[in-house]
Amino acid sequence: MQLKRFFQGGMILFFIMAVFTGCTKQSSNQVAGKQRQSKPKKELVMAIGSEPEGGFDPITGWGRYGNPLFQSTLVDTDVNMKIIKDLASDYQVSQDGFTWTFTLRNDAYFTDGQKVTSEDVVFTFEEAKKSGSIVDLTNMKNVSMVNENTVKFTLVKPDSSFIYTVAATGIVPKHAYGQDYGETPIGSGPFKLMQWDKGQQIIMEANEDYYGKVPEIKKITILFMEEDAALAAAQAGQLDVAMTSASLANQQIEGMHLEVVKTIDNRGLTLPYLSDEGKKTKDGYKIGNDVTSDIAIRRALSYGIDRKVLVDSALNGYGRSAYSEADGMPWGNDQAMVEYDIKKAEEILKKAGWIDQDHDGIREKNGKKAEFCLLYSAGDSIRQALANAVSLQAEKLGIKINVEGTSWDVIDQRMYSEGVLMGWGAQSPIETYLLYHSDNMGRDYYNPEYFSNKKVDQYINQAMSAMDLEKSMEYWKKVQWDGKTGVATQGECPWIWLVNVDHLYYIRDGLDIGTQKIHPHGHAWPLLSNLKDWRWK
Repeated sequence: MQLKRFFQGGMILFFIMAVFTGCTKQSSNQVAGKQRQSKPKKELVMAIGSEPEGGFDPITGWGRYGNPLFQSTLVDTDVNMKIIKDLASDYQVSQDGFTWTFTLRNDAYFTDGQKVTSEDVVFTFEEAKKSGSIVDLTNMKNVSMVNENTVKFTLVKPDSSFIYTVAATGIVPKHAYGQDYGETPIGSGPFKLMQWDKGQQIIMEANEDYYGKVPEIKKITILFMEEDAALAAAQAGQLDVAMTSASLANQQIEGMHLEVVKTIDNRGLTLPYLSDEGKKTKDGYKIGNDVTSDIAIRRALSYGIDRKVLVDSALNGYGRSAYSEADGMPWGNDQAMVEYDIKKAEEILKKAGWIDQDHDGIREKNGKKAEFCLLYSAGDSIRQALANAVSLQAEKLGIKINVEGTSWDVIDQRMYSEGVLMGWGAQSPIETYLLYHSDNMGRDYYNPEYFSNKKVDQYINQAMSAMDLEKSMEYWKKVQWDGKTGVATQGECPWIWLVNVDHLYYIRDGLDIGTQKIHPHGHAWPLLSNLKDWRWK
């Protein structure tokens, strides 16, 4: 999610000492290979980026982009994003869709020996709702304990996507929860956190009392380091898994291979949907833009930007074109895809009255230049590259995009009236609601463009109130495009979706990381969503 900004840190000196001074590259690799061969195949060492800002507390958001590891969830999703049972042995939804009842399994215990009960579930969701974190439980009216093994949720309005919120929320123990819980988490998940050296590493071990299949890998060390440091450590033979970037993914590392994981970790342009009528947010920030509010500008950009070129130039080929926030997900709609067509883009602009009358390369309409500012987070090399590449392609259409890298504090103030290069990608259709429903106009980063469409709202409401999860997918797809309207390029086009970024990892040969789900936003922890199933061959 856009709001997740990670603390960066890491140390590599510890690893470099393993390589003897004066050894040739070949001999150092041989030494590392011998070290690897002698290591028991019950543990592994990895570097996958930085530690979570808020620690390992599901109440403040831990586990929403992957798996909480140390905590259990009531339900989970499989590789096809189908709902499967976990801590809950069963669940039912009332006929009116307002009440969800979960029955807990009897053999789940926290790592301190206490049994997991419905009291813990109630506590977790009540605290998460009060936390004001990224855990969005605004539609949960209340949660109550029916008996020790049964819990009941009552919603403000029916919401079929609520099951995905449940699937992303790890259960914490009421009796052991406090301010420092995120640093010393106790849970009923497949792993236990044994040690956390902030800014450097965590060490975790398999939970031998886990109610499910106990992980085969018994000890896991996760080192927090930037990608160049992780690459050096991997080359020195000290890592089994190393997260890497597109610019570093062409390295050959003896005994390792590159794993390319497909994602919905997308990047796109959010463009103000309203014209500038002098309106301001409650905080006094300007709303609206007279250029991007013209649908011809938005639609022409979507047709006239060659996404494949963006993938090749900005992502070094490691990615795919994006046309929605949910490409390839069960609630995504393939009809949202459009072919690159610069002639069509030019025709759209001409027909709408955007013509370069003074021959300066920029189109005008009613005395207004086809020109606007595009903001991105300074320091993010991928977003910078994408923003600049989009600006260059827009020039060919006669649209001038002024690219500006700045801080999120500045973006917070200007995103309602200027374009922003943002990133999303969740394993839940609730993101579609957050991005496009009129309920969320001007709410945080969700809908800064102030997009509103009655038909889109209707489809979202129908999807969320559908009693059958499969039936809800039909309505989610119509949000994108129903043949006449929607948020896709052919419709209202409030977003110009650009690319889905591949997640890249160097993996030690012989380590089986199983079948990965399509990864959400966040290139780090999503890899570990199935960590309990990893094994050494």
